[in-house]
Amino acid sequence: MLEAERRPGGKIEQALTVFLTGAECPFTCSFCDLWQWTIDGPTPPGSLTNQLETVLQALDGPVPDRLKIYNASNFFDQRAVPSEDLAGIARLANSFEAVTVESHANTIGASTLAFARQISGRLEVAVGLETIHPVAAAHLNKRLDLARFDSAARFLSENGVDIRVFVLLGAPYVPAEESVAWTVRTVEHAVERGASVVSIIPVRGGNGEMERLQGLGHFTPPTLSQLEESLDLSLQFTNTVVTADLWDIERLPACEHCRAERVERLRRTNVSGRAEPRISCGVCGAA
Repeated sequence: MLEAERRPGGKIEQALTVFLTGAECPFTCSFCDLWQWTIDGPTPPGSLTNQLETVLQALDGPVPDRLKIYNASNFFDQRAVPSEDLAGIARLANSFEAVTVESHANTIGASTLAFARQISGRLEVAVGLETIHPVAAAHLNKRLDLARFDSAARFLSENGVDIRVFVLLGAPYVPAEESVAWTVRTVEHAVERGASVVSIIPVRGGNGEMERLQGLGHFTPPTLSQLEESLDLSLQFTNTVVTADLWDIERLPACEHCRAERVERLRRTNVSGRAEPRISCGVCGAA
């Protein structure tokens, strides 16, 4: 996936996101559906390097500024990314100015710095904070507390590694009427810990667990209006790029008459960082 992406300071990068297939994440967070795109057992050595090389060989045109490597697991877990593959991945990434990988805060450490030294560009690690709502955070099965997240963020910052943070909209156990407020508070927490980029991700159903929690009254699917409000309120944090994740955006409940215009507004805001008036709709009364 090739897309324009805003960075702190206003630079617009061309970012190539490559989705690699390997071992499943061991943390089994309740909201996650990424296990559907993983394999049983450890990632075979050489597999990720081969996958990445195949994608890069197919590139046509100038080399993008940033390479984002997402493996639906943790880049610094040797079961997911064999240590013998790191040199090959680094070699393939050396034509990019910056590289982003994803990993749970608990996996960040010496291996992170070792990989940062292997690549010629600047490293960024994407980390899920999800929510700082105390009840919800305790029920996510993420095995992450705020102190550990803060420690990982501080470690990355002190060692010249950027941090991208994932924040949930509609986290289970957060009351629907408080969802936007807790999302913005979580964004603020990430900003205060030095995040370069924060992505607001609406929680999706479809993994079975969300449906179970919804049946128990512990989960209410977020709406497009809530995503709009969360992003609009988060634009106040001017030192950090805050964006709305538009993956599967068509699944969010919304008025079909104005949905396309509203999604396009979000897309523009992601790139520009500038607030725009909300879309008015004579059918649903939006805005």
